[in-house]
Amino acid sequence: MHDMVIRNGTIVDGTGAPAFTGDIAIDGGLISAVGTVTARGREEIDATGLTVAPGFVDIHTHYDGQATWDSEMAPSSWHGVTTVVMGNCGVGFAPAKPDKHDWLIALMEGVEDIPGTALAEGMAWNWETFPEYMDALAQRPRTIDVATHVPHGAVRAYVMGERGARNEAPTEHEIAQMSAIVEEGLKSGALGFSTSRTVLHKSIDGELVPGTTATKEELIGIGRAVARAGHGVFEMASDLRREWDEFGWMGALSKETGLPVTFAMLQSIAKELPWQEQMSETARWNAEGANIVAQIALRGNGILMAWRGTVHPFKFKPSWAAIDAAPWAEQWAKISDPAWKARLLAEADVIPESDVQALLHVVAQGFGLHYEMGTDFDYEPTQDQTIAARAAAAGVSPAEYTYDLLSANQGTGFIYFPILNYADGNLDFVEGLLQRDDVVISLSDGGAHCGTICDAASPTFLLQHWVRDRKRGTITIENAIKRQCSDTARLYGMNDRGVLAPGYLADINLIDMTRLKLGAPWMAFDLPAGGKRLLQKADGYVATIKSGVVTFREGAMTGELPGVLIRGPQDRPALAIAAE
Repeated sequence: MHDMVIRNGTIVDGTGAPAFTGDIAIDGGLISAVGTVTARGREEIDATGLTVAPGFVDIHTHYDGQATWDSEMAPSSWHGVTTVVMGNCGVGFAPAKPDKHDWLIALMEGVEDIPGTALAEGMAWNWETFPEYMDALAQRPRTIDVATHVPHGAVRAYVMGERGARNEAPTEHEIAQMSAIVEEGLKSGALGFSTSRTVLHKSIDGELVPGTTATKEELIGIGRAVARAGHGVFEMASDLRREWDEFGWMGALSKETGLPVTFAMLQSIAKELPWQEQMSETARWNAEGANIVAQIALRGNGILMAWRGTVHPFKFKPSWAAIDAAPWAEQWAKISDPAWKARLLAEADVIPESDVQALLHVVAQGFGLHYEMGTDFDYEPTQDQTIAARAAAAGVSPAEYTYDLLSANQGTGFIYFPILNYADGNLDFVEGLLQRDDVVISLSDGGAHCGTICDAASPTFLLQHWVRDRKRGTITIENAIKRQCSDTARLYGMNDRGVLAPGYLADINLIDMTRLKLGAPWMAFDLPAGGKRLLQKADGYVATIKSGVVTFREGAMTGELPGVLIRGPQDRPALAIAAE
């Protein structure tokens, strides 16, 4: 008798092969048979009419703090994700000298919009070195498995102190020290090293992330340390400035070490290289023997704007500035006052000078790029859904329309502002990228940008929008599942998951594609110290299974916590190798 048998499901196995109807047997947390299973299971699940797919593997998250206090790992775990990789973009919490705790929190708060008060209250800081951080992560059971990078910012600050924080150049000795720490981190189980080289990533005090202006000597020196550890991915977010010649050093590093080097590939106002050139450079270097992989997002990256969010179009009005730090009850009383509304709308914006000042102007006044989020919102919206178009149709100013929209339902209205990946007013260019072998689905930022986005729902969006509902053209479910499961797992050496075949981890989703639907986002205040975060659930996940244990049924947590810390690459199952 098997531990569990899933029967009569439409199996999409994660390899890209055509879907088929069959059964899956599970024993000891692993898949033991796929096809026709005659023996009974101690637990039987009828999957007739359901899509049966591997658990989703999300390689770009920021649960570095949350993973130390939270076992549910929402919202990613609500969307079929069974494995996450965190520590991206050069930010994280280890190594950490005791006098740098507050500084690392400020860095994470500024870069990833995670409330600093929540991090300060939630983390026990029972570590200093990176191996000690790994040990701390291993102590907590979870609904999902977690893996991590060694983050450049923390390493730089640990070795160089204030000089590292200020992005000063390291000495050869300091590069050697940083390299040793990174190598130690990889040997303790990290799956890669991450760095940030974009002006959009700053601490809460406005300082650039350490490593933003690092020279190729520093980056390649650390990359060689990753290679010495014997495994690892070199991950980077960058503005891709031409004078930095990012592809030059990425290609040279990958060719020399054999490491995969992966970068955030976006249609972005901050990047000097257009997305077409980013991809042509990727292809050129790979043709010469490198292994560069572009990480792409599935929809427009941007901001959900709300009264209680991090930003909204009235953020820079003097009247709002006067109540910006006030309790919500006081703010809502003002918002509900017609006289205060009239005064606010009549005021000019006071936008602080910064290198993102132009972007802040669009936040405040770019109504032709802001979209009304209504019921059944389509994340590939058309021009007639913009605030400017809706306001014109209603015969009111865009500012007044926005004010009333945000104030709907007791101040819970939302506006969608896609800053990146939406310059064409559609996602057609992403469709082509989803057919390329040098691309991997990423950039969900699960656990981060708590007051501005909830792209941790990306796996659900992939199936709902790209596979089922997109009016401008869809992709096959086989391609989508392969992209979100085996492709992401393989990049990071997690060769034991992402495929439904004998010997692989029994990480499985049972999905009703006819019911699959993203819910409306909402602002919760459930982080430590009452910290806020945007959340979004979905209907249609009948069950999520992690290592043979049902962790969620119809979106509700069962209380089972089979998730563990992943330490280092995971071998391909012997059963799968033998079957070939």
